[in-house]
Amino acid sequence: MKAIHHSVYLIVMLLASAFASASAIAQDVKEKSFDAPNNVKIKVRMEGPYTADVPLQIVCYFSYTVEGAKRMTGAPVELDKKLGGVIASLRERGEFVGDELESLCITPPSGSIKAKALLLVGLGKEESLSPKVLERVGRVGLREAAKAGVKRVAFAPLIRDQGNSKLPAGDVASAVVQAMLLAYDTEKRMQKEGLAKGYSLEEWNMEAGPTYFDETAAAVEKAIQQATMLLKTRTTKPYRSVKSPPGS
Repeated sequence: MKAIHHSVYLIVMLLASAFASASAIAQDVKEKSFDAPNNVKIKVRMEGPYTADVPLQIVCYFSYTVEGAKRMTGAPVELDKKLGGVIASLRERGEFVGDELESLCITPPSGSIKAKALLLVGLGKEESLSPKVLERVGRVGLREAAKAGVKRVAFAPLIRDQGNSKLPAGDVASAVVQAMLLAYDTEKRMQKEGLAKGYSLEEWNMEAGPTYFDETAAAVEKAIQQATMLLKTRTTKPYRSVKSPPGS
């Protein structure tokens, strides 16, 4: 009997220890949080796209080339490994090339990654990468989130992991965040006029590795300030002209 009690005690202690370890890992994710217009919370998190527990995870890919696929390292490799190679299969078959603003939403298989949905967005050709391209990507990401009705989004550009260093990490984050905030403001204004369905974004997470975390956080803070100033210059004039009915 004592042996049984001892075994039960050991099992309970092991489970408690495992739970404590899992909680510690969850709490150890480094992040920096910022308040943005329209009550959006933007967080810079030192986290990969395969561990973020969000309704929608967005990742970006350049147009597919064999050479580019060989250069890929880090987060996108680990992400696709957990998905069983589905992204590589789609790209190698030409079914998701990664042309600019091309998008494809994947429902992750059970037990693969934590995100409920994974949105792939194309960056286009590597040599054409620019802040303007990233602004368009930010707008597309926000509008796809609004279409899906998700309140929490994580975004990973994956640019460095694809071997591209054309733009500083801070410039990448700044372009995406500023454009996303402006696009979300448009959504809210359209809602007020009955031109868009009700939708509220609560949290947008920018994922960054250890090397680029501080740079990304500083850029996000600046992007929020810039977006706030730009929003103040927007006209309050309605989007549509309301004409009086004939004969009134």
